[in-house]
Amino acid sequence: MKLLAGNSNRSLAQAIAAHLDMPLTKAQVKRFADNEVFAVVEENVRGEDVFIIQSTSYPANDNLMELLIMTDALVRASAKRITAVMPYFGYARQDRKTGGRTPISAKLVANLITRAGADRVLTMDLHAGQIQGFFDIPTDNLVATPVLAQDIKDNYPKGDDLMIVSPDVGGVVRARSLASRLNADLAIVDKRRPKAGESEVMNIIGDVEGRRCILFDDIVDSGGTLVNAAKALIDPRRDRGLGLHQPRRPVGAGGRPRRQRPSEGAGDHRLHRTT
Repeated sequence: MKLLAGNSNRSLAQAIAAHLDMPLTKAQVKRFADNEVFAVVEENVRGEDVFIIQSTSYPANDNLMELLIMTDALVRASAKRITAVMPYFGYARQDRKTGGRTPISAKLVANLITRAGADRVLTMDLHAGQIQGFFDIPTDNLVATPVLAQDIKDNYPKGDDLMIVSPDVGGVVRARSLASRLNADLAIVDKRRPKAGESEVMNIIGDVEGRRCILFDDIVDSGGTLVNAAKALIDPRRDRGLGLHQPRRPVGAGGRPRRQRPSEGAGDHRLHRTT
């Protein structure tokens, strides 16, 4: 078995390799002057079971091309089986047609990965579960909910006042799963989005007064959804803080790294899964 890492999150790849007590396969992924991606695997992988650890997070297009080109290099190097390990699957929010003459980009990305030569895909917390069916190869969609639930149990005081909050209607199923594991109540923030990249909190479904609220979302882009939800939950009558639990690394509008904005919502704690 071989582990190969792209440039999207080398620290995560190194942590995985250390946990498995095996080295990362020597490889170079670099760019020419015109920003073309070039990859070379510097070890023999003939007949090997190879795992490529590469998220398609910001910059999504660069990281996707790295994944495709590394996969092609492994195919041409006669690897026995290639598994694309994608802790974060980019383009997942484009999982359906949202209007006339619009693409389903998540399906296109799935096709590209398959055609490049991947034999299997392993990812986490797909934004839309149906994306798993977009692939024509076996695809594993792992969930972080059990890990997050255990962290909450270990680090937060027990009590009947715990409430899991979905920052929008689309995340209700995900939030309900966490609430069930914690035997906690569920609330929903009903929002209206005036245009892409912006969100406006309108109403809270559920009684959150005096409760310890945990906001649970899967992707943080501009941070507007979580910030507005937190502001809606905070009220002078409520004496409890908020926990912002985010399974994904925060990025900013347009995909640029954005690490400050969630604090604007005055949450007491934040927990996120590195992808």
